[in-house]
Formats: sequence, C-alpha cells, structure tokens
Amino acid sequence: MSRLMNCAIDRSPNTPYAEAGMTDIIQVPSETLESEPMTKINTWSYSRLTTFEQCKLRAKLAYIDRIPEPERPLPPGKTEHANDRGTRIHNAAELFVQGGIELIPELHSFREEFLRLRELFKQGKVSLEGEWAVDRNWEPTAWHSSNVWARIKLDAFVRMSKTHGVVIDYKTGKKFGNEIKHAEQCQLYQLAAFLRYPELEVIDVELWYTDQNDLTHMRYTREQGLRFFQNFDRRGHAVTDTTEFPPNPNIFSCRWCPYGPRGTGHCDKGV
Repeated sequence: MSRLMNCAIDRSPNTPYAEAGMTDIIQVPSETLESEPMTKINTWSYSRLTTFEQCKLRAKLAYIDRIPEPERPLPPGKTEHANDRGTRIHNAAELFVQGGIELIPELHSFREEFLRLRELFKQGKVSLEGEWAVDRNWEPTAWHSSNVWARIKLDAFVRMSKTHGVVIDYKTGKKFGNEIKHAEQCQLYQLAAFLRYPELEVIDVELWYTDQNDLTHMRYTREQGLRFFQNFDRRGHAVTDTTEFPPNPNIFSCRWCPYGPRGTGHCDKGV
C-alpha cells in the first residue's frame, strides 16, 4: 500500500469533484491593467515573502525595478540548473497525472503515489497547478485581477470529500536545511485552502521529496489551520505596504543574490 493512501487518500467512495465544491472560476474585474508606476510590491507569494524578508533591496530590484538576473554558468557536471530541472520534473508530473505521458525516471520513487493521484484525477477529485489568488481581505479573485494581493500555486489539491482536502507539493531539491521554509509553505497552503473552502474540516499536507524518496505529512484541523492567519496577513502586508527598501548585507542573504558586486552590481553593499 502506498504512502499516499496511508497518509491521506483513502479507498472509500467520495463525492465527485464538482459536488465537493471544487469550482475555481473567478470573475475578473474590468479594470485589470495597472497604469501608475510601481513604488511598492503590489502582490506577494511565498517566494516573494522569503526574498523580501531576506533583503528588501533585492525584493525591490526583482519585483519593482524588474532587473533581469544575469546568466549563470552550469554547475560542474550538470546539464541543467536546479530550478530548470525542478520545472521540467513538475511539468512531467502534471502531464503524467493528466494521463499524457509515462512517468519519467526522476519520479519512479513515487510511482504508487502518482498512479493513485492519476486515478483520483480521472474521478474528478484533483486539481493541478491551481492558481489561487486573493485580495487584501483574503477573498478569492482572478490570478491577473487588478485587486489581486496574494498568489498561491499548488502542485495538486485533492478533494477527498466535502470536509477533507489534501494539498500535495512536489519537492525536487534537498529536504535537509529547508525544513523550516517548507513547513511554512505548508502552513500557507493549508490556510489558503481552509479560507477558500469554508466547508473543509481537515486538510492533509504532503511534501513529496522525489529525489530522497521521502514523504513528509502534516495534518491540520480547521481550528489549527486558521491560527496561522494573523502571521501571514501581517507578513503579507509588510511586503506590499513597504516603501523603504534598505539592503541587508550578510553572508546568508548575499550568497545567492544576483544583484550584488559579483552579479549585476546594482547593490554595492553585498558581502
């Protein structure tokens, strides 16, 4: 029996996707174009949040000034960058679940889980690469709407029943050293799901570390999950309300920054 079924997805009959409330059609307000010059970071996601909290100047250069990152040389012995590899594997996972291709070798350690996910997709219980956007009141809105405030993209969301959902996130990188960051992602994903679907009572979150053949599982009740609301609301407003973007030079923030002295040179404070 696969880990997926052990952790969250059971064999019992469940309500169909549509009956369970899995409708993601959002009306787009008519005013969808921004005309004023950007002086703030208007929207946030988890990746933007972490960049902003590491270094406000880097966030400004990336999300307001939109300075392109310089070309990077491939790591020794590699044929693709880690982020490109991750995108390729995520795309292949989506196509497999949809029934379009065979499972690629990088995903074979989760073969049983992906087969189960494909079957649930056929039953209409799975949404893939869901683009969830909310306004400042955390109300659902369209991904490119003028009032969008936060964007959350899930690899897979399974509606087991009207009251039970499963969030699945594929991880192609390391687990060690990323536990806190990945746990925070889970907290944001489950919070967004509880707010989007008020009838949900329990959400399982699964991180599929495909390179390590490791599945990390967390379960939240609605009461537990909504406790993270104030934290993310406060931090999200910090990203989108800030007008001052000082640098934060230190060995951790500057190590991979593309804008420092060893990159584009837009920041001369890097260490």
